[in-house]
Amino acid sequence: MSGNTTRRVDAPDPSPPPDVPVPAVPVPGVAVPPMPDGTLPDETLPDGAMAILRIGAFLVLFLNSAAVFLGVMAQAIARGWLAFELTGSNAALGGILLAFGLALLLATPWGGVVADRLPKRLVLQLSVALLAVSSAWIGLAVVFDVIAYWMLLGASVLQAAGFALFGPARMAFLAELLPRRAVPQAVSLLLVNAEVSRVVGPALAGAVIGAATWGIEAIFLFSALLAVVGGVLTTALPPGRPGAASGRSPLGELADGLHYVRRHPRLNALVWCGIGVTMLGMPYLAFMPTISSDLFGLGSVGYGVLSATSAVGGVVAGLLLGRWGARVGPTQLFVTSGAVFGGAVCALAIAPAASVAVVVLLVIGGAMLAFQTSNQSQLLALSDVEYHGRVQGLVMLSFGAFGIAALPLGLLADVIGLRWTLGGMGAGVVLIVAAHAALARRRSAAGRRSGDLA
Repeated sequence: MSGNTTRRVDAPDPSPPPDVPVPAVPVPGVAVPPMPDGTLPDETLPDGAMAILRIGAFLVLFLNSAAVFLGVMAQAIARGWLAFELTGSNAALGGILLAFGLALLLATPWGGVVADRLPKRLVLQLSVALLAVSSAWIGLAVVFDVIAYWMLLGASVLQAAGFALFGPARMAFLAELLPRRAVPQAVSLLLVNAEVSRVVGPALAGAVIGAATWGIEAIFLFSALLAVVGGVLTTALPPGRPGAASGRSPLGELADGLHYVRRHPRLNALVWCGIGVTMLGMPYLAFMPTISSDLFGLGSVGYGVLSATSAVGGVVAGLLLGRWGARVGPTQLFVTSGAVFGGAVCALAIAPAASVAVVVLLVIGGAMLAFQTSNQSQLLALSDVEYHGRVQGLVMLSFGAFGIAALPLGLLADVIGLRWTLGGMGAGVVLIVAAHAALARRRSAAGRRSGDLA
């Protein structure tokens, strides 16, 4: 057979490139579609610390959180000021914080159950309704001059119930709105959002209260308005998937969530390490007035500066994580940031001057935000979607419990001194994180041995 045999190969018809979903511009009342995992290839995910906000559904959730947290943080200052005006007692302020902490501690696990049973958009709308009522009630009571201290206690309980619904639903919603690989960046930005509100809200409230005789009622009514704005924004979110009907009672589903975490060692370790670090380390915030006045002689002005410094550290860390966080393994970030947080609390205990304390507080705020980001993003990644709300509810227990833990730690500080107490808190945090790291290494080694035997 001679010559070359040639075959004609028909050129394929040019086909258009595959469609890549383009995030919609959020419009209240018009739901933005979610972005399920796998919808966007890696190269089409937005780059940059803030570029994830181009994903319409996440932008809606981000703006909703900004409105809600700004109102809540401003209202907290106004409520404390009003309690002191009504009673002239520092113990009255402690009573409000205790009412909020206890209510949050009791309600948060149920908030996780609700987030897993109902569409998450509905849960967010219920939560902002409670927050709006808790603010409007007090604002109108001040306007009509019928305000009483018991009303502030009731508003604290209502606000805690709203938060118990808002927190788990907000975090669990991320797994439905975003590709899985975008969740850590989203968690970081939502935490940054809260840190910015922690600076702006109290500053705004203090300025309005000091500048106008009607400042107190204005802050409460403005907070209610912001909650309403947050509720309107939620209408641009997709409904979210309701949980599958399990036939269990809410109590049975709560117990099922606890058993689920206990059956998964990594989840169990992350949850309890997160609770321990938050309960033991975060009460430094409750001691900020004393740190400013007694340790450094700065008074109320210094209290504002030091509190803002910690929040600024969190904002900077969140932006850095948004840009470079993917380069660090989540386990490494979790352990390192937790250890740095504990070490920085120890450093605050021995800070010789306010200038040193400012630097230390920047580190504390940044390390704590990195710790929370890695903790919550790992929990979302490791847990099944039908348990996201209940797992996040367990994590949020720590935020109610740390307000309660501040009381015995405060009594201890009165006995042995604030510096020794802060040092013990920081050392305890480091020990908790070290124990978590040691157990994680042991589980990893056991897993490798099991693989070798198989």
